[in-house]
Amino acid sequence: MTDEEFMTRAIEISAQALDDPGLRPYGAVVVKEGRIVGEGINRSIADLDPTSHGETEAIRDACRNLGQTDLSGCTLYASCEPCPLCVAAMLIAGVERLVYAVSMEESAEIFSRLPGGDRRGVDVATLRAETARPVAARRMDAQQVLSPPAQEVLRQWCDGQRG
Repeated sequence: MTDEEFMTRAIEISAQALDDPGLRPYGAVVVKEGRIVGEGINRSIADLDPTSHGETEAIRDACRNLGQTDLSGCTLYASCEPCPLCVAAMLIAGVERLVYAVSMEESAEIFSRLPGGDRRGVDVATLRAETARPVAARRMDAQQVLSPPAQEVLRQWCDGQRG
């Protein structure tokens, strides 16, 4: 199959939101070795889960179907350009290639027509700028506490992994 055929499937998935008010119109598929191994649609409203984006759902589905969290060699096709949360998930999972249809700017322009907007006042430039900064430098209140005992848990876990 071609990039266009896989993208067509991602767009078909996104169109499910036209008939289901609990879904958002963001679909994605994960492809490995020429076959779809995961599919997802944004279920953030239906599942009351702000991380349930089409891309994260497709990644979760692919990991379950493949029985692993390593998506090396995979391509993710998304109906819209992924947000930083989804890009981070792709990087963590090892997705090697991304193909998308609508850019974030195009999506923001379309959704700006809705009363009250779609992204609770977060525009594309702010989203990209805030997620690129260290957590302590972001607009949200953040502080670090109890690092030594948390570090000890990490050390113990790592020691146990080394056998």
